[in-house]
Amino acid sequence: MRVSVYVHFPYCLRKCPYCDFNSYGTAREDVPHVAYADAVLRELAWRLPTVADRELVSIFFGGGTPSLWEPRELGRVIAAIRGGFARVASDLEVTVECNPTSLDRARAAALREAGVGRVSIGVQSLDPERLAWLGRLHDAGGALRALREASLELPRVSGDLMFGLPGQAPDAFLDDVARVLETGVRHVSAYALTIEPGTQFGELHKKGRLPIATDDAYADTFLAIEARMARAGLEHYEVSNYAVPGEEARHNLHYWRAGAYVGVGAGAVGCVDDPISRRAARWRSEPLPQRYLETSGSAAVESWGETLSPEDRVREALMLGLRTREGVSISALREATGLDLREGREAAIARRAARGELALEGDVLRVPARHWLALDAIVTDLF
Repeated sequence: MRVSVYVHFPYCLRKCPYCDFNSYGTAREDVPHVAYADAVLRELAWRLPTVADRELVSIFFGGGTPSLWEPRELGRVIAAIRGGFARVASDLEVTVECNPTSLDRARAAALREAGVGRVSIGVQSLDPERLAWLGRLHDAGGALRALREASLELPRVSGDLMFGLPGQAPDAFLDDVARVLETGVRHVSAYALTIEPGTQFGELHKKGRLPIATDDAYADTFLAIEARMARAGLEHYEVSNYAVPGEEARHNLHYWRAGAYVGVGAGAVGCVDDPISRRAARWRSEPLPQRYLETSGSAAVESWGETLSPEDRVREALMLGLRTREGVSISALREATGLDLREGREAAIARRAARGELALEGDVLRVPARHWLALDAIVTDLF
């Protein structure tokens, strides 16, 4: 049995107006590097014994801005995670999310020494006006420099871009894509801007004061990105992700395949299955950093939890797996949950398959990439 570990680092220099993650703007000198690492180690010691017999396949540091964390402290956490499992995959993937403002060649080298092999850099845009509108602290030169310098020290580098911004023509976004690809990265994430409630953008949108891209502009850009990436040799392996074959984000693939993951850190979510009952336990750790520092290592650190039934797990597997080019394995999901995903969904599957929106190929159910723009409606039909 395989498992991943997600570590949440809640501190960032400034919270972006579109961000609904558990993050808190913090001055560099106020980040509690050692204390936060100590708290994560306490939570790891409390959580890992229940999964210690599984094989560890990936570690992912998200945030917030994990590249703000002193690499020495981040390395202590990596060592503790590795030491908590009897089996560690020979190709263990360790990824850190980074912002250009906290990543240069020296920091990339320090991350490598700490045990990191992959970084995901939040470029978002290379247009000065759009960077300012998104609340980003870097400029285009800083983003491209971070990609290049990270590539000198680390074997795997990904660049994150954002499209669907108001007034952004497909050609403008493709120019960003081309400039990022020129740095030599072999993985690119291209996310559409989403307006989330509770964010600055969400409040402005609610008041009718936030311009947003039209559905047609979104669709045109989505299709143009796929064509541009294909010409560069990157496959569209998940709705928002492109990679040279073999460079896919293994941690994220583990999520999309509905794999078990342990979440630690302030606001981290984890979900681990019970192979006997076929149910799964999901939890969220205390989101407030100060409260997390005080409660870590005991049951009090858990702010919320729920139990997923086998049918809940099937629905989530469909929601996640149908985002990928590989789709959902019927036999693997049956082994995990005891249920056949087709039962009770025969009419919906037949209806969507007749339109070409679903493909049932042997053991695999998938949505052809040409229909990913209708993915939400397809998945909803299967619920």
